[in-house]
Amino acid sequence: MLPKTNLKDRLAHIRNRRVTDSDILQEVHAIFKDQNEQRERIKKDLSEDSNGPGTPLNFDLLESDRIFHIKDIERLCYIYRLRFLDSSFFKGTYPEEAITKIARMEKEHDTSLNEFKIVAPAKRMKLENADDPLLFTPMGNDYFYLIHKWGNDLHPFRKLLMWPYRSFENLVIAILFISIAFTAITPMQLFTHGNVTLQEYFLMFLFMFKAVGGIVLFIGFAKGKNFNGAIWNSKYYNA
Repeated sequence: MLPKTNLKDRLAHIRNRRVTDSDILQEVHAIFKDQNEQRERIKKDLSEDSNGPGTPLNFDLLESDRIFHIKDIERLCYIYRLRFLDSSFFKGTYPEEAITKIARMEKEHDTSLNEFKIVAPAKRMKLENADDPLLFTPMGNDYFYLIHKWGNDLHPFRKLLMWPYRSFENLVIAILFISIAFTAITPMQLFTHGNVTLQEYFLMFLFMFKAVGGIVLFIGFAKGKNFNGAIWNSKYYNA
């Protein structure tokens, strides 16, 4: 009876004919050393400012659904009140998957990616937060290539909640509707002895509008807040 073939033993036999045990250890050690050095260099580049014209990439390898113009990114930040800044401003932790994707892109495009931008809420630039960042690399001519997205998705109502901050007109309209809602739920009987008239409702609305507007302006000035269109690429936290 012929003995059965052990695939592991045959594989080891083939490998040993090509290289010795000591050589294979040195080879693997050198490979992992190079990979670790590359990953450390990428992490260092992520923590530095991006001031260059962009990274030369092989257009035949690019995915069209990952290419975005600066106007598209600005519109996204405007709608959801996000920031688009150099990756050096990001204070969270980059997942290993993002580092791996950068390393893979460098190998595929035969280049070194050392310029990075990130889209994230202002808090994500300072504190740990559950919102999702988007990591880009500049391509030049105001185009950016999306490398990786991680974290959780934004709250489904964030677009609606951030609508008043888009412009001064939006804020006034929001204050108007809030004042109408407060007026509608106010027990007018507490302020009058007879039947409530339309004039009294209007006066209550004016009072509510003044109160809500004053509170909003006070908080806005106190915290130095600005509208979405003015802060989407601002590096200042209190903008």
